[in-house]
Amino acid sequence: MEHVTRAFYDGDPEGYSESTFGNDVSDIRRRFLSRLDPGARILDLGCGSGRDTLAFRETGCEVVPVDGSEGMCRVASSNLGSEVRRLDFLELDYEDEFDGVWACASLLHLKADQIPVVLGLICRALRKGGAAYVSFKEGTFEGIRDGRWYTDMTVDGLVRMAGDAGLPAEDVWLNSDSRGTVWLNAVLVKVRSGS
Repeated sequence: MEHVTRAFYDGDPEGYSESTFGNDVSDIRRRFLSRLDPGARILDLGCGSGRDTLAFRETGCEVVPVDGSEGMCRVASSNLGSEVRRLDFLELDYEDEFDGVWACASLLHLKADQIPVVLGLICRALRKGGAAYVSFKEGTFEGIRDGRWYTDMTVDGLVRMAGDAGLPAEDVWLNSDSRGTVWLNAVLVKVRSGS
């Protein structure tokens, strides 16, 4: 996570949590969960406030929440009633441990050349047949916007990067949020063993 982005989330994690905790992504969570067995083990990569970790736990999943911001880890720990690990995505150190990885609006804070590296680490963290959900703002922008680093993504760019990382895209779709932002969503599936 870039310094400016970490500073943004560490600056007012409570305020950010309050402004996003109620965002409804339940349809997207259901779409992702449909690819997993009941009780799946999920890594919530960039868990933010812990909103999605809570929702996954309510379905019976075992969830490991991590975030790159110390402030967001503190808020999520409070919301979840359990410890949240601070982890830079480039230091993702899991291997064949998860049935699913949920990276909702988190990888978009990496630089473009870091995204393939982290997709490879996600592949390594997944068990064979595991699924990863990722989302980006759709487009080609890369730089600082709204006080944070963003790398937007095109469908072709994401499909290529994910495939190169051993995570072919199984489901790709666009949607818009209440502010009119177009989001690129994808479910990626690990089809081979190893990293």
